[in-house]
Amino acid sequence: MEKLKSFWVESKRVLMVTKKPGWREFKLAVKITGLGMILIGTIGLIIRLLGYVFTGS
Repeated sequence: MEKLKSFWVESKRVLMVTKKPGWREFKLAVKITGLGMILIGTIGLIIRLLGYVFTGS
């Protein structure tokens, strides 16, 4: 029970310190996340195509 109480106090403290991002910061985070998703998807597609070329199935 003590660990749960400690977790609750720490979580509350973190939420008090954080702030809502501004519109500019939010747009930057969306762009970075989108580029990361595109990059990972492209790498996955290339691996899939290479597997198809080498195994033929």
